[in-house]
Amino acid sequence: MNTRLFLFSFVVGLMLAEARLSARNTRELRRRGAVEPPGDAYAALSITYILAFLAMGVEGIWRARLNMPAAVASGGTGPAWIASGVLLFVASKGLKYWAIRTLGDRWSFRVLTLPGIPLVTTGPYRYVAHPNYMAVAGELTGAAMMFGASVSGPISIALFGLALWARVRFETRVLRAAQARVRTS
Repeated sequence: MNTRLFLFSFVVGLMLAEARLSARNTRELRRRGAVEPPGDAYAALSITYILAFLAMGVEGIWRARLNMPAAVASGGTGPAWIASGVLLFVASKGLKYWAIRTLGDRWSFRVLTLPGIPLVTTGPYRYVAHPNYMAVAGELTGAAMMFGASVSGPISIALFGLALWARVRFETRVLRAAQARVRTS
């Protein structure tokens, strides 16, 4: 139980640090005239993100307290799944922090565009349009594995996936329009 409680506390700490950075960047972007178009799935995304980690953490701690192994689809349980989950989570955080570093003070939980400023096309954005969202999918999957959340994990990932699908479609439209405006300026 101590391992899962430690991992859960660590994950929550990272989430709080990211929320603080996003809030600071959001304030600065708005001060600089950033635009936030209507129609974003931000509320659904933020709620499912937080609830997903909460549900998986609680399930993992509960299972550990009862000494109940997680029923994993392939039949595997135990330390190898925890270690694999930690590795996937850490690798996903690496990708996410590369995206955050690349965007710098333009990184935010919200979709904000600065008029007349071209989109970032360096770092992981050179290869993939939405590396941050790929990383978040890896974080969720890794968390489900390391917490042994065989029930709440798949449910949370599916629900978050629906919200993320709406967000990616919205953000892609917004960023394409912003880029088109920069080209015509």
